[in-house]
Amino acid sequence: MRLFIGLDLPAGVIGNLEALLDQLRPTARIQWSPPANLHITTKFIGEWPETRVDELKSALRTVPSRPALGVHIRQLGFFPNPHSPRIFWCGIEAPGLDALAADTDRATGTLGIAGEKREFSPHLTLARIKEKLDLQPLREKIAGLPSLDFGRFEARSFFLYQSQLRPTGSVYTKLAEFPLFQ
Repeated sequence: MRLFIGLDLPAGVIGNLEALLDQLRPTARIQWSPPANLHITTKFIGEWPETRVDELKSALRTVPSRPALGVHIRQLGFFPNPHSPRIFWCGIEAPGLDALAADTDRATGTLGIAGEKREFSPHLTLARIKEKLDLQPLREKIAGLPSLDFGRFEARSFFLYQSQLRPTGSVYTKLAEFPLFQ
């Protein structure tokens, strides 16, 4: 099974991002993410044996409690940079999210899952860019947007997801929910 840990987005924020993507899609022939698939990844696990999923859930239950996280979805950008983009993203501001990511990394590390080597950089992947294209129309459309604020919400849980790769794109299924506070 291919697994990851992350936060879900509420319907209102997904609706805002769907409206954004509807405006931007015609400007660039890149691999756009379906709005229903948008989530905030805190830990990518990768392949994990189905027979050990309960063990993983038990480890995730050891993540320390904390208050709900205030999450603000805003700004747009490119990874690794605007000149050679591979990912088009939407930014996340969420004080305490980095601590949650570190705690889930530690909890999964007890099971032998490799720790993160890169600094945590929360974002929503809006599109993947596989080839060099003229993205000037996309940049111009972004520059003309009236706002780069796509909503706020309070995250009260994190989730263990399964990612199934299909020819039509990835399908994500929630396997377990973990409240941030008990």
